[in-house]
Amino acid sequence: MTNMASATIFHNQRCNTSRTVLGIIRDAGIEPTVVKYLDTPPTRAELEKLISDAGLVPSQAVRKREAAYKELGLADASESEILDAMITHPILIERPFVVTDKGTVLARPAAKVDDIL
Repeated sequence: MTNMASATIFHNQRCNTSRTVLGIIRDAGIEPTVVKYLDTPPTRAELEKLISDAGLVPSQAVRKREAAYKELGLADASESEILDAMITHPILIERPFVVTDKGTVLARPAAKVDDIL
């Protein structure tokens, strides 16, 4: 189905969408590198690159339904402040980000991953 050899997914096993996307990648014949970003959060530079490479800004990649979003007052925060909060509180990072040789996507909805497989 694909000639691509590699993929990386920034994954949270507790997230249904993340599990679905992992399954789509594996069904495409790819065994991805799985980064459990809550256990091993990306650096600021890594997260900035993921978001940028996906064509997004931090406010488009933050989990607005997380309690910390409201507690930290992120609705009125700058993009830089949102990025800082995502680094300090990785639960705020929307998931799953997927990186392949064809690009980077925030796979929400899950079918968006098809664009880079």
